[in-house]
Amino acid sequence: MTNSNRTREVVRERYGEMARAGTSCCGRGSGIQRSLAQLGYSEEQQAAVPEGANLGLGCGNPLGHAGVKRGDTVLDLGSGAGIDAFLASREVGDSGRVIGVDMTPAMIERARANAEREGIGNTEFRLGEIEHLPVADSSVDVIISNCVINLSPDKAQVFAEAHRVLKPGGRILVSDLVWLAPPPASVRDSEEALVGCLAGASLRDEYLGLIRDAGFEAVEVVEQGSYGANSSCCGGKEPDQVASVRVRATKR
Repeated sequence: MTNSNRTREVVRERYGEMARAGTSCCGRGSGIQRSLAQLGYSEEQQAAVPEGANLGLGCGNPLGHAGVKRGDTVLDLGSGAGIDAFLASREVGDSGRVIGVDMTPAMIERARANAEREGIGNTEFRLGEIEHLPVADSSVDVIISNCVINLSPDKAQVFAEAHRVLKPGGRILVSDLVWLAPPPASVRDSEEALVGCLAGASLRDEYLGLIRDAGFEAVEVVEQGSYGANSSCCGGKEPDQVASVRVRATKR
């Protein structure tokens, strides 16, 4: 899909439906619904996830390599119903805070309701686009994101905004899907594949290049695994043409 406004409209509409239903629509792009354990969440983290915060929309555990500390300010790009924001809130403690940003009003409503029900006071959720973050310059220690940036029609702007809001020495850790080979046109043009995090995903090297071009240093893939995008979902025959990556980078 090449129309940016249409892309955002489709994503906002479909993810709003998921927020209201309390579940993902179809197990995402690979047709496989992965458990939190399969995505790399520890048993302790799994037990700590508030009810209704996990909609099955992630493709990894960004907190596994983020190095969040007590007192940090953490920003979650595309925070959804709040699963990673709430887990981060445990790590930053009362002296830290977590900000979740999502462009889907129904997701923000669900996340705020989850936070209120659980009495989580160090976390807030703001409505906004990750290409235009409602966050002050140089105010964040750590940025996390889980299978969201692939949905953006302007990834360069997302990483530029991430660089803007990070403090000097701050870091970003994103979990996302990338292509290891160019996808067929049928996938790029599919709204289902877009919502499933495949149509908008970048080639791996292009994705890393966008992060470097935004001014980040020490860009590295700290973990990578096959996401099993097979012929049933995206027109290909190779089981490992889509990878789930955890990418870490720092701002000087």
